[in-house]
Amino acid sequence: MNTIKFNKQNTRVIAHRGLSGIEAENTNSAFVAAANRSYYAIETDIHRTCDGHFVISHDDNLMRVSGKEISLASSSLSELQDVILFDKDGTMDRIDLRPSRLEDYLKICKKYEKHSVLELKSDFTDEEIIKIISIIKDFDYLDMVTFISFNYENLLRVRKILPTHPAQYLFWKITPEEIERLKRDRIDADVCCKELTREQIEACHRAGIAVNCWTVDSKDEGERLVEWGIDYITTNILE
Repeated sequence: MNTIKFNKQNTRVIAHRGLSGIEAENTNSAFVAAANRSYYAIETDIHRTCDGHFVISHDDNLMRVSGKEISLASSSLSELQDVILFDKDGTMDRIDLRPSRLEDYLKICKKYEKHSVLELKSDFTDEEIIKIISIIKDFDYLDMVTFISFNYENLLRVRKILPTHPAQYLFWKITPEEIERLKRDRIDADVCCKELTREQIEACHRAGIAVNCWTVDSKDEGERLVEWGIDYITTNILE
């Protein structure tokens, strides 16, 4: 199995949860698979654990990826790392497929010199945002990280510490009101591809806002967005 090639021109392509079209999402295997290809960046999601660590997962529990009803916020990191996750074929016989840590993900991004697109999933406190930034700084990789979140408050907490750092707000549809808010807070847009138009992209660009979109897995759709001038495309399988 391989990626679907498309004409990306100057658009920066982001591997969604790693190369999740081929490897189990948000695992070290998916990150390495993306890192060995031409992607500009690798996207992932982090939650807090009950013992103060940051673990990689899209959902706040492991039911969908392991068949086990395990809450991330109620579990310790060591408990979570004992769980084997589903492979793409639904089997659970690969001992390398386990919940990963923020540190593991960052180490892979740095080794392969890939930009990190880090989604802040939990409703993090100021102190937790400071801790996340500190971990990234320990890897000397802060300049290669963009923070994204559906939770606007998370991004404002990042803004208090890093006033000009790249950040993108995840939301469904661009409106004039959202453009004004993003412009005010110096935050870029990260929107659903199904709700996006050429005119919306152009309006963002006039306001100095870059536009990322999720999740684009069709070659035709990807190339249409490229022609419209999209800045970033987040994808499970396009390359």
